[in-house]
Amino acid sequence: MSAAKDPGVTVTRDPSAEDDPASLGEQATRRVTGRAWLLLLAGILLVMIGGALGLRSDAQMAVLVLVIVVALVFDYTNGFHDAANAIATAVSTRALTPRVALGMAAAMNMIGALLGVGVAKTVSEVITPPSGLHGLTVVAAGVLGAITWNLITWYFGLPSSSSHALIGGVVGAGLASVSAVNWHTVVEKVAVPMVLSPVVGFCLAYLAMVAILWIFRRANPSRIGRRFRIAQTMSASSLALGHGLQDAQKTMGIIVLALVTTGHADGSTVPWWVVIVCAGALSAGTYAGGWRIMRTLGRKVIEVDPPKGFAAEATASVVLYTTAFIWHAPISTTHTITSAIMGAGATKRLSAVRWGVAGNILVAWVLTMPAAALVAAVVYYAVHFFGA
Repeated sequence: MSAAKDPGVTVTRDPSAEDDPASLGEQATRRVTGRAWLLLLAGILLVMIGGALGLRSDAQMAVLVLVIVVALVFDYTNGFHDAANAIATAVSTRALTPRVALGMAAAMNMIGALLGVGVAKTVSEVITPPSGLHGLTVVAAGVLGAITWNLITWYFGLPSSSSHALIGGVVGAGLASVSAVNWHTVVEKVAVPMVLSPVVGFCLAYLAMVAILWIFRRANPSRIGRRFRIAQTMSASSLALGHGLQDAQKTMGIIVLALVTTGHADGSTVPWWVVIVCAGALSAGTYAGGWRIMRTLGRKVIEVDPPKGFAAEATASVVLYTTAFIWHAPISTTHTITSAIMGAGATKRLSAVRWGVAGNILVAWVLTMPAAALVAAVVYYAVHFFGA
């Protein structure tokens, strides 16, 4: 970063440039992308081989452990894929540095994951897979479909929904295996909230921003900016807590589903060790960061200032808490915060929202469930073919 461009002025590099989301995003993806795709391929092959060998040798416990590991890998990818959701606006407005924001988000994700299990129970009721080894391969295929879509959208920097990737993967594997799909739960707890949460997030953020503009209409802009940067520390923490509350429970539900298929649980409760390991995996993934998606949310959708960032984060938090504690619906943190950012930005003028970028995000939203379902079905057929 240049201090000035006038002749005679020494050009110096701002040390904080190392924490710039754009430059870190470029560096991180250059280092990690190839490795991530190799890990994905290795994971798919591992599950396919493990599932096939398990079906042939009746090694149920070994396959159960494998499925739990795959579910925790999804939880980890969920963390680094969705880390940007809670901190992108706070980082882009300089309210928090990226490293501090990631540490805060990881800690709040951990705490949020320990606050409830209602969403986990909903996820575990999406399908009724066969019992035993066959059921475990169905669950594993569903999770792999979600992981694949997470990595694809992460590579292109699109904030798609890990939640709907997981639901889509599980439903796709369920359909491929001719398992019973609970369509009432899918429609009422997944599809309807998927449509309503972005709309509610957009409208609430718009109204919150209008209220802020009216209340502080006579205030000094620079002073208000400083105060809202401080307020953003609280709103970003609140959003990270909601992310942990929602997203860690989805992996808990998958593990419970695997335990139920093997007779190790009855599905009425979530074992304490499942809560702990899922909270830890999500928190670790969050700290690993998601710089590409942070850049999309923080800079490409709208130019975010501290009041807009606070309005978006606060309203998104309200939506996450309400759906988790009251309806136990696994809504998308990504959908909610992205639409809230758009709603806050639309108060300036509709053209302030970069609708081209928003359109790309919308395409990712629409494709998420069917794409994850397709990958899950392919993995299931491959495992079942070689193991049957």
